[in-house]
Amino acid sequence: MTTVKDVRDAPWSDRRLMIAMSLSAPGSQLVEEVRPDPTPGPGEIRLRVRASGVCRTDLHVVDGDLPPRHRPIIPGHEVVGVVDAVGPQVASIRVGDRVGAMWLAKSCGRCRYCREGEENLCDDPAFNGWTRDGGYADTMIAWADFCLPIPPSLSDVEVAPLLCAGLIGFRAWRKACADRPVRHLGLYGFGAAAHLLAQLAIFEGQSVYAFTRDGDTAAQDLALALGCVWAGGSGAAPPMPLDAAVIFAPVGDLVPIALRAVRKGGVVVCGGIHMTDIPAFPYALLWEERRLVSVANLTRQDGRDYLPRAVLAGVRAHVTTYPLSQANQALDDLRRGAFSGAGVLVPGRI
Repeated sequence: MTTVKDVRDAPWSDRRLMIAMSLSAPGSQLVEEVRPDPTPGPGEIRLRVRASGVCRTDLHVVDGDLPPRHRPIIPGHEVVGVVDAVGPQVASIRVGDRVGAMWLAKSCGRCRYCREGEENLCDDPAFNGWTRDGGYADTMIAWADFCLPIPPSLSDVEVAPLLCAGLIGFRAWRKACADRPVRHLGLYGFGAAAHLLAQLAIFEGQSVYAFTRDGDTAAQDLALALGCVWAGGSGAAPPMPLDAAVIFAPVGDLVPIALRAVRKGGVVVCGGIHMTDIPAFPYALLWEERRLVSVANLTRQDGRDYLPRAVLAGVRAHVTTYPLSQANQALDDLRRGAFSGAGVLVPGRI
């Protein structure tokens, strides 16, 4: 019987098997297993994974907050890899290219939203690590047209969190800044997405206010070290009214708190794919043309716009790395807030 160690120790040129961390049911532990090496089909490529970010959305998949769509499933959607096989009908990517696979694995291209340039709202989408196997593995199949070229100045580990945490922050930030100038920006939940967005916003000349779990001095210290002008608990009032706020923590109770913190005409953007129920709040918090909006998923254009801009702004992820085999520990650490910034899994063979 071939073991995980046998596969891990074999040269890439002799590979016929892959290693993956697989989820059989919501709420269970991921299990390290050996699978046959997959072959890319039409429009697909095979990646040898070099890094896979540990995202809060992965927690929602593992914990069952996002209803299971495919079992068993390999989580992971912040994936950096090198192409080692190309399927038929792929013209834009070649063997040896380094690319990134993000949350949106594929859109239908036919529905109203796809036709109108809103593929993030596609009626029949596929998602890496939720509806199809993702990057908690040393090998992954991805749709070629939905992979992004990786800037050469960013290392595998640095760029992995940018492929979702960075991108969703960027999309939320553009919604926050869409209608009125934003000079004072609040970020609720200072984890992977917020610490990346803070760097971009500060580069763009905005003053950033970081709201963390009460007593999370490590996250507050990171925020201040990155250049935020203020950091405190999520229930605290900022020193001045905010022009906009982005909520990354999946906590519905933060919505009325953030609305209370923004000025007249300000906007609160909910940046997560899942959030606990929003409590009832007085209309006065929304009145005076405050707005409450959400972002949903990502588009390929978000990635094309964001990655070069992140490089220009000098955005760098504050990363804690884990071997692929310690994916359960990484997820538990994320759940407990045991690290600041982002977690990244690195296959032991790379």
